[in-house]
Amino acid sequence: MERGDLIEVLAYTPFIDPINAFHGWWYLLLVPLCFGISVIYRALKLPSLEHYWRAVLTMTAQIILVMVGLAIGLVVVVTQIIPRLPPE
Repeated sequence: MERGDLIEVLAYTPFIDPINAFHGWWYLLLVPLCFGISVIYRALKLPSLEHYWRAVLTMTAQIILVMVGLAIGLVVVVTQIIPRLPPE
């Protein structure tokens, strides 16, 4: 390993220069993330585990739908509303 390569490895800043390993499909990781959050949250909050999996799947779907709705709303604001604002 050359000295220049070693300096680049040591100077890696993850928040400024992130690794683009999942750049094309990062949004698909939303599903397992929401499922994991729902499993843990529902296990702690339900008084009985009678309808546990239905509650987990419902909460997972709710989180995903809210995230999609927020993304659509943000796209509308950025592409439709902000360009129509008067310049200063």
